[in-house]
Amino acid sequence: MRRKTPAKVGRRVFLGGTAAGFIAAPSIVSAQNDWPNKQIRVVIPYPPGGPSDVTTRIVLERAGSILGQSILFDNKAGASGAIGAEHVVKSAPADGYTFLTTTTAMVCITEHLQPLPYDTSKDLVPVARTATSWMGMGINQQVPANNLQEFIAYAKANPGKINFGSAGLATITQLYGEIFNIEAGVKMVHVPYKGSAPATNDLLAGQIQVQFDPTTLPHIAAGRLKCFAVLGEKRWPGKPDVPTLKEQGLGKIGGDAWYGILAAKGTPQAAIDRMSAAIGEAVKDFALNERLVASGNYSSFQDTKTFQATIERERVSFGEIIRKADIKV
Repeated sequence: MRRKTPAKVGRRVFLGGTAAGFIAAPSIVSAQNDWPNKQIRVVIPYPPGGPSDVTTRIVLERAGSILGQSILFDNKAGASGAIGAEHVVKSAPADGYTFLTTTTAMVCITEHLQPLPYDTSKDLVPVARTATSWMGMGINQQVPANNLQEFIAYAKANPGKINFGSAGLATITQLYGEIFNIEAGVKMVHVPYKGSAPATNDLLAGQIQVQFDPTTLPHIAAGRLKCFAVLGEKRWPGKPDVPTLKEQGLGKIGGDAWYGILAAKGTPQAAIDRMSAAIGEAVKDFALNERLVASGNYSSFQDTKTFQATIERERVSFGEIIRKADIKV
């Protein structure tokens, strides 16, 4: 195998990133180890255009520049992320050149609701958390309501007639709708899609009436969708006049919609550590954070150890919510 010289590493980083990336590179790409010496592939288990896809591309493109290698993004959508995850677990060699985008649902929720062809806690290892989404409660313009209380009253008067879309079965976007049904005392009907973007398209067209998802935010800002609440601990900067669910007495159960990077079990620890460090360096970039916020997300980096603890904690808490609320797919 041909070894890279320090000069070649520096040239790659200089061409791919900023001066800040060049300064950080020596601590990440050591001349004493060849990784990475070829293109890195990141499997995104959802369709293009959704929040997991957008956040991954924004953060990992920058991380790739810091590492001095290009990133190949490979969308393998379906089965609420399970198709892409199974591909990484069973098909891709654990050589440090294939990584997997994860959502909260993939490692903390789905296993409580449906069987999976792999064990998330044994077959996949955390690398880093990248970003967290604000989630808008997007509502089609034809729904006859002007605030959250009017919407709840309309939903109660029309049980089973309001459809809410999600990115797929057993995703956090489904869980938020189910939790809203419980907290508000309504009976909206769940309609699963193969990703967030196609659900939003049908929301705009009036095929469904509600969606709890980051993909609704640009359309809310543009006035194409109504929004009576955002999900999260703080208001969305794109529409600061819209209160959170918690400010209106709902949204008390659940968790954040975050995204991160995983690797297959057996991936060299050096590759995991250096990818994590590159992601941590990437999210310090001001322009990158502006792009994230513009897309309805914000950087929420966690290193490998912290991310592992978050996954373990939220896997337990979401399991308790699902059991107590008797939520089924």
